[in-house]
Amino acid sequence: MKLNRLKSALIIGIAAFFVASCDLVKDLTYTVNPNPLEMHGDSVKVSITVNVPEKGIKNKAKAEFTPMLGSTAVGTWNINGSKVTGNGTTIDFKSGGTATFEQTLAYNPSMEAADLIITGKLYLQTKEKGALPETKIADGTIITPYLVDKTFKVLSEPDALVRQFEKSTTATINFEKGKFNVRPNEIKDADIAALMAWIQAAQNNPKIKINSIQINGYASPDGEVAKNDDLSSDRTVAARKALIDLMKKAKLNIYADTSAYKLAKFGEDFDGFKAQLAATSTIPEADKNLFIRILEMTKDPEQREKDMINLGKAYTELERDVFPMIRRAVIVVNYTEFGLTDDELRTASVQNPATLNVEELLFTAGKLTMDANEKARIYEIAATNFASDYRTHTNLGVSQFELGNTKEAANSFKKANDLKTNPVTNNNLAASLILEGNREAAKKLLSSSKTSVYNYNQGIIDIMEGNYNAAQKNISQDCYNKVLALILGNNLDAANKSSASLNETAEIAYLKAIIEARNGADAQVVIAKLKTAISKNPSLKEKASLDREFIKIMNDQSFIDLIK
Repeated sequence: MKLNRLKSALIIGIAAFFVASCDLVKDLTYTVNPNPLEMHGDSVKVSITVNVPEKGIKNKAKAEFTPMLGSTAVGTWNINGSKVTGNGTTIDFKSGGTATFEQTLAYNPSMEAADLIITGKLYLQTKEKGALPETKIADGTIITPYLVDKTFKVLSEPDALVRQFEKSTTATINFEKGKFNVRPNEIKDADIAALMAWIQAAQNNPKIKINSIQINGYASPDGEVAKNDDLSSDRTVAARKALIDLMKKAKLNIYADTSAYKLAKFGEDFDGFKAQLAATSTIPEADKNLFIRILEMTKDPEQREKDMINLGKAYTELERDVFPMIRRAVIVVNYTEFGLTDDELRTASVQNPATLNVEELLFTAGKLTMDANEKARIYEIAATNFASDYRTHTNLGVSQFELGNTKEAANSFKKANDLKTNPVTNNNLAASLILEGNREAAKKLLSSSKTSVYNYNQGIIDIMEGNYNAAQKNISQDCYNKVLALILGNNLDAANKSSASLNETAEIAYLKAIIEARNGADAQVVIAKLKTAISKNPSLKEKASLDREFIKIMNDQSFIDLIK
C-alpha cells in the first residue's frame, strides 16, 4: 500500500512539474531553413527560428534549447523572459517574438538519415522547473554534393619518335697541287671502296632512300684565287667521271648518267685550311697563327706565297701535312633512313621489346593500340627499361589510372613527379591525392598546373567545397559532374537540358530523379527514373532509401516497394 501511494505521489509530482513548466512557455513553434538540412562543403548549416506567440513566455522564465541532429548536439541557446538577465534573446511577454539560432557542424555519416530534434530545459529565473517536450523539427540531411565523381582527368606525355632521318655519307678524292686528274690509287682508297659498298647495299634496303649525290670541289688557299676557283670546278668534273666509271663496273646503272650528280665548286677552302692546320701537330702554334695572318692580310697571291715560303721548315710541313688534305673533291651521298613501320613496332613490342628505344615504346603504346591493358603492358616495359625518363612513369600511371588501378597509378605518378615537376606531373599526382582524401595537397598541386584539363579538375574541387557557380563555369562541357553542379546550384532547367544530351547511365538516371524531385514532379515520375538507375546499378537502391532528396515520396508505396 505504501509503495502504491509513493508511485501515485511521484506521478502527481511529475504531472505538476510539467504543468508548471508548460505554464512558463507555451505554444512554441519552430522554423528550420532549409528543411531537410543540407550538406555543403563537408558542413551542415543549421538555422532554427523559434516562434514565441503573444504571452508565450513568462517574464521570469528562461528556455534553454539544445537541438540534436541524431546523436550530435547542435549547440545550446537561450530565450529569456523580460525579467531574466544573462545570455540569450529576450522576448516580451505581451508581444511575443522570434529568435533565430545558427550553427555550422562538420558533417558525419550519422547525420544523413537523422532527425533534427529540439530538447531543452525550462527555468524560473535560475531554478530548473522542467523540460521542453522533445520535438522533431526537421529532417536531415541532403548530401547530394557527395555524389561528385572525384576522378580527375589525367594527362599523358607525347613521344618524340622520328621515323625519317636525313643523313649523308662521304668519301674524298685528293689531288696534287694545281692538278685535277684523278690518280688511280685514290680510286682504290678505303673510303671510296666503303662508299661504293654502301651504295650497293642501299639498293636492296627498303629503309634507305638515296636522294642525291653531290660532289664538292676545293682548292688550297695558295696561288691565284681565280685559278683556284676554276681548279675546284675541274676537280668536281674529274671526280664525277671517275665515280661514274665505278658505278658502271658495279652495274649501278642508275648512277651512270651525269645528271645523277650535283656539282659545286668552292674555290679556296680557307675554313678547311684552318681546321686542318689546327689538327696538325708538326707545325708550332706561333707559325700556325702566322700562316693565318698572312692568308688573311696579304691580298697579292705571289707575295702571299713568298711570305709563307720564307717560313722555311714550317712551310715544308704545311705542304706535306695540310695543303694535300684540302686539295680535294668530296663525294656526298644524301639519303633518308626510315625507322620501323607500325607493324614492325607492334611485333617488336611483343617479341623483342628490348630492341626498342624509349620513343618507339611510347609511340607504340600511345598510338598503335587501343587496348588499355596492352597500353599498360608496353608502358610498364618502358618504365622498367627507361626508368630515368619521367614520361614512361607518367604514361604508365595514366594507363593504370584509367584501368582503375589507382594505387599503382599513384606510385607511378609520384615517380614521374620526383623525376620532373611540371604541370602534367603535378596534375596527375593531384588526381591521386584527391582520391586519397588529401584535398588540400591536391589543390596546391593543381593551382600550379594550368593544363588543358585544369578547369574540369578544379570544377570537381569547387563542387566538393560548395562553390557551385564556379564549378558550373569550370566544367564547360555536358557531363555527369556538370549536371550535378547545375543541380546543386538549383539551376534545374539547365541541369535537365545538360542531362538530356548524355547517355543515360545509372548515375545520370539518378541525377534525373533528383531533378524531378526538386521540381516537385509526381512521385511516379521520380520513381520511374529511380527504377532505371537501380536496374543499371543495384547499389543505388540503398542510397535512394536514405536520400533525403526523396523525403516527400518516402511514404509512397511504390517507393517503399522499390527500395525494400
